[in-house]
Amino acid sequence: MSRERLLERFLKYVQIDTTAGVPGAKYPSSDGQLVLGKLLAEEMQAMGISDAQQDEFGIVYGTVPGSVTDCPVVALNSHVDTSPETTGANVKPQVITNYAGGDIALPGDATRVITLQENPELNDLHGCTLITTDGTTLLGGDDKAGVAVIMEVAQRILEGKGPAATGPLKILFTCDEEIGHGVDHVDLAKLGADVCYTLDGPGANELNAETFSADGATVTIRGINIHPSIAKGRMVNALRAASIFIALLPSDRMSPETTEEREGFIHPVTISGGVGEATIQLILRSFETEELTTQADMLRDIAQRVEAKFPGCSVTVAITPQYRNLRDGLDKEPRAVPIAEKAHEALGRTAKKSVIRGGTDGSQLTALGLPTPNLSTGQHNPHSPLEWACLDEMEQAVELLLKMLELWSQEKKST
Repeated sequence: MSRERLLERFLKYVQIDTTAGVPGAKYPSSDGQLVLGKLLAEEMQAMGISDAQQDEFGIVYGTVPGSVTDCPVVALNSHVDTSPETTGANVKPQVITNYAGGDIALPGDATRVITLQENPELNDLHGCTLITTDGTTLLGGDDKAGVAVIMEVAQRILEGKGPAATGPLKILFTCDEEIGHGVDHVDLAKLGADVCYTLDGPGANELNAETFSADGATVTIRGINIHPSIAKGRMVNALRAASIFIALLPSDRMSPETTEEREGFIHPVTISGGVGEATIQLILRSFETEELTTQADMLRDIAQRVEAKFPGCSVTVAITPQYRNLRDGLDKEPRAVPIAEKAHEALGRTAKKSVIRGGTDGSQLTALGLPTPNLSTGQHNPHSPLEWACLDEMEQAVELLLKMLELWSQEKKST
């Protein structure tokens, strides 16, 4: 029954549209996040979590009491929003039981096929239960698989189906993670945890203790606009200058299209404006935080070259810190990763330590002083209409967390 309940939770959550919106206008950026958060708080209260609440920012907190009080307090975190890169409205999940192998055609769009060639991990999932979309939306496994896993962990503990001994378990559901604002309003004192894990990883048995360090860059180009009939020698077209700026960025290296593993990049994501003024938004990524300074210096050098090519225009580069490599802050709780590895071993598994070419709420939580590695939740192809999830891997995540909580209950608080 617990496995079926896990699936039912997931299917219910993904059908609530929580697509993140434009940052800044309101928080959270979309109303659907408040709807899902309210539902989660109500479900937590119904299962016996008396302090479950959704605060004024849409963030959900709750505590599962433990039988051990002198151990570190563990928190689990997932985010309720989904990526704005593909719509999360009107999700129609498809459940494939006893997957027999082969490519998976999606019924809502004949051009959308989840292929074995692009998803070789499917070869190891014969007989499993898979969940896809109809091909017209994303699924929302990022991160509603994590949300469902955490809710199921909490309920099993409260039902007495977890380990005999656990410490207090803190639950944290955040908003707007996909647009970089997941922890803006998290109250760490209210959370009251010593260590945290984000449930926001792919597949099964992955353990992430490193992420990119990340900055955002806004390049503002101011030109001179004038009626085109009298523009000769007088107009300075900011759009043309912006196009040259982008052309001067490395294209055979330091771009997402040409890098992998531990290689960083500079990535232009949007360009907007007109003749008089144009703006380019870029993201800077590196596993070595100091390299972000080198990348920023490259942008400033390109800005000077563009100004020289277009006399009369001005180009400014503003850098905004976003998040930092998990690795940089995990030493505050050196047991966080080893206990996760030990839990895998106790279940006969091997933790696959890998780096994230991106970030999680854990990156920022760690930077704020709460060490937060990342764990798998059975999600695949995030942000895409080809997204899918595996119920069996979600169940493995539940079992892993229960074992980890048991191991943490055997530890003493740091002094």
